[in-house]
Amino acid sequence: MPQEPEPFTLIGPFTQIVTMAGLPMKGPLADEQLQVLEMGGVLLKGEKVEKVGPYATLSQEAEANQYHFHKIGQPMVLLPGFIDAHTHLCFAGSRARDYALRVAGKTYLEIARAGGGILDTVSKTRAATREELVQSLLQRCDRHLAEGVTTCEVKSGYGLSLEDELKMLEAIQQANQQHALDLVATCLAAHMRPPEFTENAAYLQHVLEELLPKVKAHKVAQRVDIFIEDTAFSEEEALPYLQAAQALGFDLTVHADQFSTGGSKIAAQVKAASADHLEASGPTEFSLLQQADVVATVLPGASLGLGMPFAAARQMLDAGLCVAIASDWNPGSAPMGDLLMQAALLGAAEKLTMAETFAGITYRAARALRLDDRGQLASGFLADMVAFPADSYQEILYHQGKLKPHMVWKRGKLI
Repeated sequence: MPQEPEPFTLIGPFTQIVTMAGLPMKGPLADEQLQVLEMGGVLLKGEKVEKVGPYATLSQEAEANQYHFHKIGQPMVLLPGFIDAHTHLCFAGSRARDYALRVAGKTYLEIARAGGGILDTVSKTRAATREELVQSLLQRCDRHLAEGVTTCEVKSGYGLSLEDELKMLEAIQQANQQHALDLVATCLAAHMRPPEFTENAAYLQHVLEELLPKVKAHKVAQRVDIFIEDTAFSEEEALPYLQAAQALGFDLTVHADQFSTGGSKIAAQVKAASADHLEASGPTEFSLLQQADVVATVLPGASLGLGMPFAAARQMLDAGLCVAIASDWNPGSAPMGDLLMQAALLGAAEKLTMAETFAGITYRAARALRLDDRGQLASGFLADMVAFPADSYQEILYHQGKLKPHMVWKRGKLI
């Protein structure tokens, strides 16, 4: 039997619609470049946007064709759904003790020697069942979606063994099937060397030969990441690992330049989708990333959690980079997980225009995940949308994350 055509629905009128359409992918943005429709509407066909335009015009079309109406009866500003392009949302346990030690002045190594650090989360995540990981992940997805995040990248990396990395990736896949929020899985088995191995090279070879073929076969992730840092893996170890993962068909992203430079050079060399962190980066690194067309993903949540300076987002934009902003939500260095609040604080500190901040959590974040079907409100894009109770889009960042969405649509459905 032929399928019935997908119903059209007109939603509006919105006081303002900020479409984020028609903007450059790289470099600075002025607020005057934003397409802001006053008293606009969005016509949906199924899960996608059909048209965006003046509500009065679209309502005439909707009435003539007997489309569905969803009328908005109070002042609302509509934006594309937010995209969080770097998180570690799948984990077990808490690192509140680590945080207390850190703010009391203990160093990372001192905390690790006291039983804290990443390996603390590894032991708790290994002890958790897949279903326990799914349930805690679903709870974090609930909060993220309520705060306007409609697409979210999630890394493994707290298993660090064949069975536990697969368990994490399967939990992410299961949560993605159960939740409205779209989850994009990344294999971060190269987060650090687990205690069962004494050499980094041997562990990375194990991941390449044993784990990644199973990740590919089970279709639980299409992306691979590695942490390049003194406490994790060196540039010399990372490059052949990433090249081998690329040869297996994986997209690449890199934890780069968080405490020291070097990772961004490797990200540029393999033309990774993104280089993430970049707190230690400078003009040399920015030039390499720009020439290689690698997205610079900055993580203000890690700076807030660690009490460190923000990545130089203003300089990155002025150097012609595509800058995405992500939360880095994780139990250790970035436990807050509030993407909008972090983006607003970064924007205030780095003197980003509102256009640049919104771009970093919408269409430029989509670019970091190589997703070309979201991040804008335009014909053919997914109808992922967030509406804030405000008269002007400027109110959203002005309140620095305390103004939360009143309505969230995911693939055309009001959540």
